[in-house]
Amino acid sequence: MKNFFSNLKGDAFGGITAGIVALPLALAFGVSSGLGPSAGLYGAIFLSFFAALFGGTNTQISGPTAPMTAVSMVIIAGIIAINDGDVTKALPAILTIFLLAGLFQVGLGVLGFGKYIKYIPYPVVSGFMTAIGVIILITQILPALGYYPKEDMAFVNQFKPQAQEIILENILREEAGEGILVLEDYKETIERGSKISAEDILKESKSLASNEASGVLGAIKSLPKAIEQINWLELILAIGTIFIIYGFKRITKAVPSTLVALVVMSSIAIGFGIDYRPIEEIPLGLPIPNLEIFTSFSIGSITPYIFTALTLALLGAIDSLLTSVVADNMTKTKHQPNKELIGQGIGNSIGAIFGGLPGAGATIRTVVNINSGGKTKLSGMIAGIMLLFILLVLAPIASKIPAAVLAGILVTVGIGVMDYKGLKAIPSLPRDMKIGPFKVSSEVVIMIVVLLLSTFWNLVYAVGIGLVIASLMFMKKIGDLTAKRSDVKSLKQEKAWEDEHDFPEQLKEDVFIKHLKGPLFFGSTSDFQQLAKQIPKTATTVVIRLGRMQYMDQSGLYAMEDVLVDLRKENITVLFVGLLKQPRYLMEVIDIIPDLVPKEYIFTNFKDCLNWIKINVKHN
Repeated sequence: MKNFFSNLKGDAFGGITAGIVALPLALAFGVSSGLGPSAGLYGAIFLSFFAALFGGTNTQISGPTAPMTAVSMVIIAGIIAINDGDVTKALPAILTIFLLAGLFQVGLGVLGFGKYIKYIPYPVVSGFMTAIGVIILITQILPALGYYPKEDMAFVNQFKPQAQEIILENILREEAGEGILVLEDYKETIERGSKISAEDILKESKSLASNEASGVLGAIKSLPKAIEQINWLELILAIGTIFIIYGFKRITKAVPSTLVALVVMSSIAIGFGIDYRPIEEIPLGLPIPNLEIFTSFSIGSITPYIFTALTLALLGAIDSLLTSVVADNMTKTKHQPNKELIGQGIGNSIGAIFGGLPGAGATIRTVVNINSGGKTKLSGMIAGIMLLFILLVLAPIASKIPAAVLAGILVTVGIGVMDYKGLKAIPSLPRDMKIGPFKVSSEVVIMIVVLLLSTFWNLVYAVGIGLVIASLMFMKKIGDLTAKRSDVKSLKQEKAWEDEHDFPEQLKEDVFIKHLKGPLFFGSTSDFQQLAKQIPKTATTVVIRLGRMQYMDQSGLYAMEDVLVDLRKENITVLFVGLLKQPRYLMEVIDIIPDLVPKEYIFTNFKDCLNWIKINVKHN
């Protein structure tokens, strides 16, 4: 406890400053997600406090981040669409998935997966981060222009026939569920259909219009309509926000330029009485837990989203641990990755129960905290308390913030989150593979595949596909390298190892040596399996040197067994030299030793093997 308050002044200043910096981003991410500004604020409050309290990085400030919001946006839009565009109806299922993602993070930390996050290939992370930037940038163009598809009645009216069809389908589905649907008599259907109002049709039409214009493709398709109906006041507010964010940084970095832009542009809009669109109203008072997460819980409703929740958990883990590394570099400390994941999971779980947006460790806010004097976990907790104070005292004022100002803030976030380091490296990366007649870099291919799939299709699947491609390419490279180093040659062709120079000349056509110079695994077995076919008829003995084969997997084990069986059929004696512990254990488990290679044919060094050859192998 003494250490907890050892830097009270610095932690208080760091936490308050970080909380103020977090405010506009929390509101913006909440609006962007589709759940409203309060969801972003609640997420920032609970995640910042509890991730700091239970986490493993002393100076980390957590809250909604661009990557987590982008994935959450996809989840939210999908579930709202299933629930006929009704956010209230969809909310329990959405928050259940967020809660599940938090619990997955706790599980990852408890099982010790924190140390494995670093093995995710850089091209996958690079392509994903750039895609996040592109998605945020493109999806904020419409609100920056002051265009909202649900309010464009000409656009909404196009969906009225489809809306009526969906409403009718819902009635028939309800009747079928109640057991009263009778094909010969549509009396009940007609009666229920007569109760459908114009408002019901309009509500469903707006939901369909909003869904059609969502995402990157929807925003691009809606852009011509948005340009035709530009709201110049909204556009000026957004551009003014962007200008201040970039311009104020040139004057000083002591005061967060995002906060300055928020205050200045909101004050102008309110002070001059501009007819602008405010953000959704933020409820006044303490956040209330959404108990419907538990009371209306059903396995069936979340089963399709378990993989999505796991992906959200992994993304949050990567995002947080990367920020932890930045914090370590700045403070010369060492974070605890598994404890950090547990803290992030607890924060996201509690945030979900109270209707908050999930998040992760936030690099900019963490840097601000450290630069302002934050050194212990207390700073992150104070940041959460600061945001709670703002919610309780300033919610009515915050509810007057123009939506276009938050759109402008998000445009700068989208530009900033892209991985320019990875993009700049594209021309200089080695071109190590061929696609048709073209030589390309495998790492660039992975990055572009992830970037395009994330932007135009699905963020979750894009990362999975990127990981699979990266893994396959890595395995091929290692397999090719291992096969190249472990080729089969007679002693007349192959460069002999140092201890093979005294091998009897007259036996060089009778004895062949196989050098294995790396792991024998599923990526390198194909060439090894050709060994029996490559041994000429003159050979009576094959020496397999295994001193540099540190590892063998199940594929390599069975490839070895197949080769030994083939050599035995040819009446060729096999000798092992330098067999290491792990491969020997596997070979003994499936009885390669002693059934195919007796123990007396296994030698610790080549000298002993050579003595055996001189005594037992006769020149043909």
